[in-house]
Formats: sequence, C-alpha cells, structure tokens
Amino acid sequence: MDWPVTIDDVRAARERIRPHLEPTPLRGYAPLDAVVGHGIRVRVKHENHQPTNAFKVRNNLSALTALDPETRRRGVIAATRGNHGLGLAWAGQLLGVPVTICVPHGNNPEKNRAIVGHGAELIEAGRDWDETDDAAKRLVQERGLHMVHPINDRDVIAGAGTMTLEILESCPELDALVVSVGGGSQSVGTLTVIRALRPEVRVFAVQAAGAAAIHDSWHAGRPLSRPSAETIADGLATRNCYEFTFPPLLEGLTDFVTATDAEIAEAVRILLSTTHNLAEPAGAAGLAGLLKLRERLAGSTVALILTGGNIDLSTLRRIVDGDL
Repeated sequence: MDWPVTIDDVRAARERIRPHLEPTPLRGYAPLDAVVGHGIRVRVKHENHQPTNAFKVRNNLSALTALDPETRRRGVIAATRGNHGLGLAWAGQLLGVPVTICVPHGNNPEKNRAIVGHGAELIEAGRDWDETDDAAKRLVQERGLHMVHPINDRDVIAGAGTMTLEILESCPELDALVVSVGGGSQSVGTLTVIRALRPEVRVFAVQAAGAAAIHDSWHAGRPLSRPSAETIADGLATRNCYEFTFPPLLEGLTDFVTATDAEIAEAVRILLSTTHNLAEPAGAAGLAGLLKLRERLAGSTVALILTGGNIDLSTLRRIVDGDL
C-alpha cells in the first residue's frame, strides 16, 4: 500500500515548524511507574505544554506553512471538536491567514472562546464532528476556502509525526508506544516515523469504547461506521474510518484496544496525582490503554503522548469527584 506520508515529509514538516515551536519534554515519573507496575518505565510526551495546550498546533503549522501565498490569502477552514480548530486558529493568527472554524452545536464553550480569541470565525453546525465536517466541506465550495482536514491531509499527518521524531531522539531505549485514536493523524504520524527509523518498536492504539468505529474496523479488517460517538473524550469522538489513516493503521499497529469513559477518567486522575499535569480525557487515553496492556508490556520502556490538557471545568470537577 502507499502510505499518505513518508519520513521525508515528516522531516520537512519539522523544518517548517521549527522556527515557531520548541520540542516538548519527554519525562519519566516514579509515582506513575509505580501505579502502572509490571516493571514498566513510562515516558510521557508533554504536548499539553504547547502554546494551545495540545499537539494539534504541530499539525496546523505544518499544513499552513506548506500552502502557497494565494491559498493563504483566500483563507482556510476546518471542522473540529476543539484542539484542531484551536491549533489552526493559533497558526493562522501567527502567519496572517484568515481562519474559519466549524464546531458542533453544544461544543465545549471554553474551547469555542479560545478559538475566537485567536481571531477565527466560529460557525456552529451539526450534531457531532462528522456532520460538522460535512458543513465545512459545503463552505469550501461556497466561499472558495482551503480545507485543512484534521485527518485526510498529508501535511497534517506529517506535522503529527514530528512528535515521534522527538520521542526517539530523547528515548533511544524505547520499546513501545501507546497512542490514542480519534481520526488517526497522531497514530499514522507515529507509525510513519517508527517504520522508517525503529521498526522493532511496537505501536499500540486505544480508542474510546463509546466511539470505537476505527477499533472495530481494525479488528474486522474492513472499514465500518457507527451511528453515534458518545464519550467524554471529545477529541476521540468520531464514528467513521478515514481514507488516509485506516490502511496504515491496519498494516502498522501491533494491537488495538478500547477504554471506557470510567477508565479514561481514572487515567486523568492518575496523571494529575502522579505527574501533576492536567490532561483532557483524550489526552489521558494513552495511559488508559497502557493500563489494559501492561501485562503484555511488562519490563518495557513505553512512551505515552499526553496529547492535550484542554479540559473544561465541569468535566474536570466530575472526574475529580469520581462521578465518572
């Protein structure tokens, strides 16, 4: 199969974003290792330390810096539940590119305010991300905008792959990664780098049990869709497979598990108590997956990507109070 990006694409993306973003820390925490157990040495990649508190800023800087001047002048659009739109708004403001962001009705109000705060036009459309994505595609035709798709975009995936370049440079002893999957940009970026540079490293994926279309499709060996995507991890709330990401996931992953909302909430609490970092539910999903895989990964050095920390106050309160 032809992969959507190559290691050269990832390296080129890194050079484009390097003037604007510093590498994020990769850290180990003895209390976290103790909770995970089984002799596993956990390394946490802190994408919650990005300017927008989420890794998607890499994806969007990679995408916008690859555009020609005329496309930048016309402007860009995307559908989002939050972090992709926030990253695109931030990158657009930095580079002087007009940005329109479509979000579902009832989207996280804190993320909406942050998107608008970076100068983007915000449009509410659809009941979930997939419907919102359809609305954004219509606006591409009506307004002549360029779509920066969070999944089916080569430059977006190449930007996501820069995280794994940094992980390998910081952790040459790495044995495995556990990555969360919403649409798959993070995981396919990871797989692109691993297969080129360290093919012996195993890559495991985790998806929210309430939004498990790609997980179910991976185990079935063919694309499936689901009628709904219900999870506290809004960054993982998709209900379809995607052209650019499903084939590489099918070929490259070692295994794929799901985590319930209760398990994801517990991972948020564990990260808070052991690393004193705030993770949104999607950002903690990697740890939730590791806790389910720890017997298989006993004695290994395993990297997790804390993909974001943009949790709203009401969800955080419910998690800390044990209501989930």
